[in-house]
Amino acid sequence: MPIGKEKILQLAKGFRGRAKNCIKIARSRVEKALQHAYVGRKLKKREWRTLWIARINAAAREHRMPYAQFMSGLASQNVSLNRKALSELAMTEPFSFKALVDQVRFMRGVQAPDRSQ
Repeated sequence: MPIGKEKILQLAKGFRGRAKNCIKIARSRVEKALQHAYVGRKLKKREWRTLWIARINAAAREHRMPYAQFMSGLASQNVSLNRKALSELAMTEPFSFKALVDQVRFMRGVQAPDRSQ
C-alpha cells in the first residue's frame, strides 16, 4: 500500500536539500529513514540487554561469582528474575543482590571465599 504524497512530505520534514520538497527524492529518503528506524528499534533492545548483562556480571564478580555460574544457578533454582530486574537490583539493592549470590553459592555447595587477604 503506497504512502500518499502529503504523508511522504510530512515525514520528510527536516531533511536537507530537495529531499524535503521533491516527492521523487523524498520518497526514497523517507523509505530509507523508515528502514533505519526499524533497525534502530531492534538495536536498542540489543544494546540494553548488553548493558544489563555487563552490570550483572560486574556485580556478581564483586562477590567472586562469574556471570555464567550465577545465571545458571538462578535458572536451576527457578528464580524468574529477568536481566533488567537483576541489573536494577544490583545497582539499587546491593545487599539483596548479595543474598541472591549467596543463595546460588549455597545451592552449588561452594563456600564463600575469604576476603581477608
